[in-house]
Amino acid sequence: MEESREDHDDGTVARVAAIDIAKASGMVCLRVPHDTIEGRRVQQVWTVASTTNAILELGDRLVCQGVERVVMEATGSYWRPFFYLLEARGLDCRLVNARDVKNVPGRPKTDKPDAVRLAELAERGMVRAQFVPPKAVRQLRDLTRTRTVFT
Repeated sequence: MEESREDHDDGTVARVAAIDIAKASGMVCLRVPHDTIEGRRVQQVWTVASTTNAILELGDRLVCQGVERVVMEATGSYWRPFFYLLEARGLDCRLVNARDVKNVPGRPKTDKPDAVRLAELAERGMVRAQFVPPKAVRQLRDLTRTRTVFT
């Protein structure tokens, strides 16, 4: 666990997690208020595999930390398992467009600093969520897109 170097807490969201998602894993950054020092933030950064069990364990950990919002950035459809499983765990998940995050000055190029930067932007309300249909609509779409093979 490392302490953030910033001495401010003007964020819109006090307890936030950000996930920079790749094909086989996600880099998670958790930012929460410091237990004893007013205005300080504590952050943890770690890698999570893109497996169902690992994502479910991540969901449990985030719920135990009292995370209010999970923001994720991904290329392609790699975000779906993270989004769906964490949403099912009761977390407020938001998918952000990588293009929008890239347009913010100071954006780093590697996964760990990218996840930290995404968490900082999310806690300040500086990223806009993309549209993800509600769960009922996604389920209906899955049902209508299912193909049956007749033999």
